[in-house]
Amino acid sequence: TECVSGCMCPDGLVLDGSGGCIPKDQCPCVHGGHFYKPGETIKVDCNTCTCNKRQWNCTDNPCKGTCTVYGNGHYMSFDGEKFDFLGDCDYILAQDFCPNNMDAGTFRIVIQNNACGKSHSICSLKITLIFEVCLELAITKELEIRLLEGRIQEIATDPGAEKNYKVDLRGGYIVIETNQGMNFMWDQKTTVVVHVAPSFQGKVCGLCGDFDGRSRNDFTTRGQSMEMSIQEFGNSWKITSTCSNINMTDLCADQPFKSALGQKHCSIIKSNIFEACHSKVNPIPYYESCVSDFCGCDSVGDCECFCTSVAAYSRSCSRAGVCINWRTPAICPVFCDYYN
Repeated sequence: TECVSGCMCPDGLVLDGSGGCIPKDQCPCVHGGHFYKPGETIKVDCNTCTCNKRQWNCTDNPCKGTCTVYGNGHYMSFDGEKFDFLGDCDYILAQDFCPNNMDAGTFRIVIQNNACGKSHSICSLKITLIFEVCLELAITKELEIRLLEGRIQEIATDPGAEKNYKVDLRGGYIVIETNQGMNFMWDQKTTVVVHVAPSFQGKVCGLCGDFDGRSRNDFTTRGQSMEMSIQEFGNSWKITSTCSNINMTDLCADQPFKSALGQKHCSIIKSNIFEACHSKVNPIPYYESCVSDFCGCDSVGDCECFCTSVAAYSRSCSRAGVCINWRTPAICPVFCDYYN
């Protein structure tokens, strides 16, 4: 009956948020706090999503699984479950010698934490990879690769064995790839990344979980029971039961100076340097791990604990499609000229 204050659009059109009017089917899609116009595409894991009439239409390709271990016992399973677990035994990180795998097993990855210093923080890993290799007359035999302090040792190699893997050195990483689609990366310190092809879905087990697309059952023990306690779950994957269990402790509890310094250094994860990634990968768990590991370093000047945690967040950002150039000559430099 009278004029009304405000901006309005004619029937059939809606405000576009910038003072203009557009048809409803031209409204944008939203992902990670960003707006995308109709027809624009984004990558989510190994799939492509296209914006159409305010909804995302995505391809349905099966994606590879990624499990990461870094720093002082921080894990992220194939299905994205994050947890902390410490122990000084040999543990099965991942394998396909599992009850839910009807096929013959092909690989097993065993890790051992090497603690150092007064805080018992992890400063290196001892890793053993066991593969099934084919001999003549379809006979199979296990072949073992041991990794320790940058050394690569192959054991029980049979002259007639046909290797189903290759070993490579890429930058600071030792990389092992199998013909079946399992890729293993180690930074020769405390970071391990395991990739498995979609064909391994639901066929693996260990600390990395079963890669079935559901994170709630990732704490399945070696005896196939669901465990609420992460410590009990982890201990079930010991190779031998004779070694002792370690209880997780707050490394910053009685070190307020180190804790404050760690918070200052680790704040880079929450800073605008990684701002483009914050909406896609939650920075808080990585920040908390960073501070905890910083407290575990024996020397305040030892930045390896800090660098490992920031690098872990950077890798997660890369997998989410956000590449962050965060390293500088003063912050965790990598001498690419040397590696090239």
